[in-house]
Amino acid sequence: MSSFHRLTLFTDSDGYARWRDDEIALGEGTPQAQLSALLPACGMQWRESPVGFRSDWHCTTTPQWLIVLRGGIEIGLRDGSTRRFGPGECFFSDDTLPAGASFDPALHGHWSRQVGDEPLVTAFVRVG
Repeated sequence: MSSFHRLTLFTDSDGYARWRDDEIALGEGTPQAQLSALLPACGMQWRESPVGFRSDWHCTTTPQWLIVLRGGIEIGLRDGSTRRFGPGECFFSDDTLPAGASFDPALHGHWSRQVGDEPLVTAFVRVG
């Protein structure tokens, strides 16, 4: 059975954001059009960020897929690592603030920035 690679940005038990690799089984459909099981979604939002955009440290408010449609995005974590995503790439953003915690700008979250010479266009598909 084939699978879809899911890269997940999540909040680990120590409160830090980290990346995790998962697989989503493609066990439905036909050999010519393999499908995953139907995944939940509760809304979608478009975003365009201009050249030069950079966010402050933040957590994801609601678990969501981030799909890059145009341009590029870089995500930075507290450990100094970064990952870049371009058109057609996606990841699952689930680095929410731990239950009962107040945002600590020295501990929680990630930052993001537009990269390249064209605006960043993304689609957010919320699941919670």
